[in-house]
Amino acid sequence: MNHYPIHIFWSDEDAGFIAEAPDLPGCCAWGATEAEAAREVQDAIAAWVQAAQAAGKAVPVAQAVQPLQGYSGKFLVRVPRSLHARLARRAAQEGVSLNQFLTGVLASEVGA
Repeated sequence: MNHYPIHIFWSDEDAGFIAEAPDLPGCCAWGATEAEAAREVQDAIAAWVQAAQAAGKAVPVAQAVQPLQGYSGKFLVRVPRSLHARLARRAAQEGVSLNQFLTGVLASEVGA
């Protein structure tokens, strides 16, 4: 069986951790802890694959996961000048650089 990458995040709505296999639409599991969610999603992955095969549907190939060493930590994003100005002003209000401000915004959005 392929080893599918999983994404685990906290869900306030579900009062627990959700683990999902992004390569398999709708494949996810709940756990009270991250470890429990990671264990539970393995059963969900096996069931998803089995159901797809039984229905004669193609099972997606697991995406390769790039190790952290493969990322530089730098990327370029083009934004409208007006957005750039608003972001720079907010960073100045917070007393941090634009890079620090955006890192904080992105981290809070993706659950760093």
